[in-house]
Amino acid sequence: MKILHLNAGNETGGGMSHILSLLNSLDHDEVVLGVLEDGEMERRAKELSIDTVNFNQAFPYDLSVLFQIKRYIEKEEISVVHTHGPRANVLMKMLKPTLSIPWVLTLHSDPEDDFIGHGVKGEFFTRLHKWVIRSADHCLAISESFKQLLLKLGVPDYKISTIYNGIDFNDKPDHTATKQELGFSEDDFLIGMVARLEPVKQHEIAIESFASLHKEHQNAKLLLIGEGSRESELRHLCRQYNVEKDVCFLGRRDDVSSVLPAMDVTLLTSKSESFPLVLLESARAQVPVISTKVGGVNQLVPSPKYGWVTESHQVSEALKQAYERDCAERQTMGQQFYNFARSRYSLNHLADQVTKIYDLLYKLPLENEVESHV
Repeated sequence: MKILHLNAGNETGGGMSHILSLLNSLDHDEVVLGVLEDGEMERRAKELSIDTVNFNQAFPYDLSVLFQIKRYIEKEEISVVHTHGPRANVLMKMLKPTLSIPWVLTLHSDPEDDFIGHGVKGEFFTRLHKWVIRSADHCLAISESFKQLLLKLGVPDYKISTIYNGIDFNDKPDHTATKQELGFSEDDFLIGMVARLEPVKQHEIAIESFASLHKEHQNAKLLLIGEGSRESELRHLCRQYNVEKDVCFLGRRDDVSSVLPAMDVTLLTSKSESFPLVLLESARAQVPVISTKVGGVNQLVPSPKYGWVTESHQVSEALKQAYERDCAERQTMGQQFYNFARSRYSLNHLADQVTKIYDLLYKLPLENEVESHV
């Protein structure tokens, strides 16, 4: 059995990490990553020795790529196609009538938030994508809330499996950065936020909440790791709050796992998430978290022992509480967070669940239930 994982190839955040981690944990002889354009994902996949094919779509609306994908599926005798992301989902919807193999779809984000800020065109693609999702033979939801979202979109319950994200907790960096190596003092309170600088991540909440804390505690520093379309706007917001010297835009970094252990707390202020991989990375780094109450965050942080799950307007209060905990208390929280996440959200568990679904879809008629067998 051979599985083609299809993605636009322009992922750079948690979506990319999820796909590559999953593929790397599966039998490399049975999976291939198909991308539609050059990008970081293709480069990293090749570094991991994952079989990769680039269909070189000329532009996002170039439909000639459909013929290339179909020929590849037939030539390589692909058994299952697993799509990730709106563009791949739409293309597979168009190909489906010409194929006789199962189509699995992973919902990584809320379709309502995929095209925020794209105007009328974005509204059209949002409607199109929501319609397309219903055509997949099986949908993987990375949180219980995303399962409910799929049900509301009209996907039958038997076509949905909830499978939480996972990471390799043994994959730790050879070296972890200290506060001093990052340019700070041991007394500084470091807040790390790893997220694309895009509207759905709501960095304005992070900056506003940080500014409130910074008024009383000048040693607080906010480190924003990620790049995106809002950088100029967010830098301007920092100047408005007079915190531009203590909010550090670190851009995209390949050494996030090395940087996170230096943080006192990690922060996530998203409007929408599935099951945030960055929180699992924080758990691996043994750093407590503050997150808005979105997606599967409550499953990952079910107790105040591991961090704070809060509403958007209460983030500043959570930051204050985190600051007021002494270092030993935060370290204990981080250790407990690590122990909890490691016991439940390993990469091997994720891979086993996904493989079981492939097997069932391949062996059973497409109209049969899969969820009941998983």
